[in-house]
Amino acid sequence: MYPRTQFKHDTENTFWRNLRLFGLLIICTLNLPSLAADIPAAPDKAEDKLQLTGQIDTEDEFSHALTLLRGKSFKDKLKAIDTLAASRNPKALHYLKALLEAKLYYRKDDQKIIIARRADKGYALIDPESGENLGTVPKREIKKITLNNAMRRALREKIASLSLSNPDPNVRYAAVDEMLSSRSKGLAATLKTLIDQETNSKVRKLMQVGIALGELDGDKPAKLSALEYLAGNLHPSVRNRIQSMTEDPSEDQAVVTAARTALKKIEDKVYFFNTLETLFFGLSLGSVLVLAAIGLAITFGVMGVINMAHGELIMLGAYTTYLIQQAFPGFNDLSILLAIPAAFIVSGLVGILIERSIIRFLYGRPLETLLATFGVSLILQQLVRSLISPQNVPVSNPSWLSGSLQINSVFSLTYNRLYIILFSLLVFAGLYLILKNTRLGLQVRAVAQNRAMARAMGVRSGRVDALTFGLGSGIAGVAGVALSQLTNVGPNLGQSYIIDSFMVVVFGGVGNLFGTLVAGLSLGVANKILEPWAGAVLAKIFVLIFIILFIQKYPRGLFPQKGRAAEN
Repeated sequence: MYPRTQFKHDTENTFWRNLRLFGLLIICTLNLPSLAADIPAAPDKAEDKLQLTGQIDTEDEFSHALTLLRGKSFKDKLKAIDTLAASRNPKALHYLKALLEAKLYYRKDDQKIIIARRADKGYALIDPESGENLGTVPKREIKKITLNNAMRRALREKIASLSLSNPDPNVRYAAVDEMLSSRSKGLAATLKTLIDQETNSKVRKLMQVGIALGELDGDKPAKLSALEYLAGNLHPSVRNRIQSMTEDPSEDQAVVTAARTALKKIEDKVYFFNTLETLFFGLSLGSVLVLAAIGLAITFGVMGVINMAHGELIMLGAYTTYLIQQAFPGFNDLSILLAIPAAFIVSGLVGILIERSIIRFLYGRPLETLLATFGVSLILQQLVRSLISPQNVPVSNPSWLSGSLQINSVFSLTYNRLYIILFSLLVFAGLYLILKNTRLGLQVRAVAQNRAMARAMGVRSGRVDALTFGLGSGIAGVAGVALSQLTNVGPNLGQSYIIDSFMVVVFGGVGNLFGTLVAGLSLGVANKILEPWAGAVLAKIFVLIFIILFIQKYPRGLFPQKGRAAEN
């Protein structure tokens, strides 16, 4: 035990020690604000946080990348592109696409990055993340984010990579196609990691092409295997890569031989599809000729009238399409459908007026009919120049006639020509049914075979002539609607097709509808086959010479009329 005096001394020491500690605690509490002021504030910038912690969170990393984009260093901008793409942030794709399209700017006052497009009074600003319209500002208030070729290559690759996660298979396909075109170094490795996750067969197949392209940079066995797989593939990147391998002197001879074999298969396929494309364009041209000539086959073949104003009736149909589009500017997709019956009625009524006022007095006098209808054609041309415009007028295609059906990378079918082929067949079928299965058709055939006998049987030949001429003229107007989707619409439109129409009618057989169809399609294909090596003008001359020689041998054409009609 401690002595009593020692215990008393220790108790006194503890009391004073605690009192001193308590006083120090009070002093520290009273001076806490001043001590806190001397402590450095927590960093709020991504760079400072990086210095203190060695890492940045995702949002700060995204913001820091946008900050680098505003700088002048292309090296820093490349880092920013990599950072934005690696962030997998959905907003990154908007920034990268706008940057590739050279539409990414930043405002000078608050440094905010925006998308800017030219407007009437400056530049229209759009928020890249929300798509919100931020108003219009003068050019001096914004600055463009510049880029170079290295950035463009990186942007294409990163955009394609980000698009591969899109749920739409068409977007993923376009992304893989873009990666193949850019020929990025990590193409094969990237696609190998994603191909197992791909569910769409079309996208998977293109991915396999990309992997094979990447293996062309590997060792000899990998190259030979890849060339065997890529032989006959029509993708432009495949063809260009294999072409370069055949011209590379440092390449192994066995690889060069395999590359030449693969390239030969590709070129054979390209030639085949180019031939199909030529046939398609020939059929589309032939369909136009059929539409233009089928009305003439009735008036010239059935009535024996040489109507030189037939081309102007086609022109009236094209101008009817233009006027309907002007009358209904908000209904462009439907205006073409309204123009078909309208053009038939307009051209048909004009045809009936021509027949009733001029041609009815000239039956049996073909030379006078030719001269009179030629004068009518000049009057119609000048009428259009005076009432509408002496210049060509614009006729826009509806959305469903725009674009093309892409079969592969070297062969596509344009929708406007495809629809015109189908349309001409429908018009032909409709006219054939009218002439074969209606009362008017029966009377037309009767008058064509024997006008006097038809009159004796009670057929009003004058009325039949007017309706027949109106029917042929109406079909010419429908042909004008189709032509308005392919060529310029102007006062001289019909003059380009009147000679070809007569050639089709004579070559096919006067008055024979099937002859007109076969002749029109045949001449259209022949023109397109001759054009690549003879030129458009010489091709027409050769076709004309052929028809002259053919008519010398077969004066009645491909399908001559039989029976009484052939004797008249």
